[in-house]
Amino acid sequence: MKLQRKVLKNGLRILAVPMDNNPTVTVFVFVEAGSHYEKKEQNGISHFLEHMCFKGTSRRSSPAAIAHELDALGAQSNAFTSYEVTGYYAKAGSKHFSKVLDVIADLYLNPTVPAKELEKEKGVIIEEIRMYNDLPMRQVGELLDAVMYGDQPAGRSILGTEEIIRGMKRETFVAYRSKHYVPSATTVVVAGGIKTAEVFAGVERYFATLTKASPQKKPSVRDAQRSPNVGLQYKKSSQAHFQIGFRGISARHKDVYAMEVLKSVLGQGMSSRLFKKLREEMGVCYYVRAETEANSDHGKFVIASGVDIRRVELVLRVIARELKLLRTKLVPPAEFKKAQECLVGHLVMDVEPSNELAQYYGMQEVLHRPLVAPAEYSQKIKKVTSAQVRSVAKKLFRGNKANLAIIGPFKNKARFKKLLAL
Repeated sequence: MKLQRKVLKNGLRILAVPMDNNPTVTVFVFVEAGSHYEKKEQNGISHFLEHMCFKGTSRRSSPAAIAHELDALGAQSNAFTSYEVTGYYAKAGSKHFSKVLDVIADLYLNPTVPAKELEKEKGVIIEEIRMYNDLPMRQVGELLDAVMYGDQPAGRSILGTEEIIRGMKRETFVAYRSKHYVPSATTVVVAGGIKTAEVFAGVERYFATLTKASPQKKPSVRDAQRSPNVGLQYKKSSQAHFQIGFRGISARHKDVYAMEVLKSVLGQGMSSRLFKKLREEMGVCYYVRAETEANSDHGKFVIASGVDIRRVELVLRVIARELKLLRTKLVPPAEFKKAQECLVGHLVMDVEPSNELAQYYGMQEVLHRPLVAPAEYSQKIKKVTSAQVRSVAKKLFRGNKANLAIIGPFKNKARFKKLLAL
């Protein structure tokens, strides 16, 4: 397996990732457009546009026509929208490469955004918003973003609001797409049982004629936090879901690998510190995890759990104690090695399917990171030292940069703010 990269004259990037003996192929198109690129009055348009690209093209007149063709190939297809990226992909047997590429290219190049489908899809998006609003384990993440970033794109939902979605017009979608869906903001990744020459020739056939245009720049994320923040969303319940968030490290920062190891030590896997302490020793939660998010110009380190409403303060104190330990004491060698191997092992399994490997490389490219193969990533993780992890913990886990979001039957922010003192 050897990655090959090519940039067309119009700026579109192609990544070919041959996978020896893999029977599948995935065609993945990434666009540098997500909720962080949106104006306030357009919040949710990136995600809505992702839906609309499946609602008909100039060559495939309806959603049913697109679905029928992909189903006839035995293909899996999906799309996603995140803070900085929208992605579209289809995966099928490698013999169907040319047909899969034709469909995915058509979705990107030729969506018609039919007005009738747009009005129907508003109902779908609104129900999606309501679905997630009814899931506190999911909704608390959006609350944390609002607490951490406030009134700027980074503090808003990827889905938008019901009011904004209802008011969206077709011409807004057309204008947004013409500005953001340009070659220099687009990467096509093909991974699986294919030949590099075949990939380059196929992708060029569809995308080389696109007109060169400058990519849109997203506004930089502002960080004015000087003291801990708490956000409460009242919900009558017996269980509270919470997330603690700190400013993390951006995708291109040299400490990003140390941040990953820190995450693994603290809350990844059943032998991580928080899982052992909160679930195995104390029996106070079903889930607890640490997560990282590394974007182009900022990052986030998050600890998430759901506990009995009577135990929230106790659990927050325990977590604060664990964070203080990581800032002051080196992780013992055996525990440290285990955390590194956990990361490496998960990556090896995660990128085994062609669609996951395509996404692994595609996300690096659209965040403008150096393209690091899984084997090289593993080596970088193994080179991280315990002292580097402690140093990153000192930088991240600061009381004046702590943020807490809780969904549960609470109204008194001061009650929780004092627990964020680190």
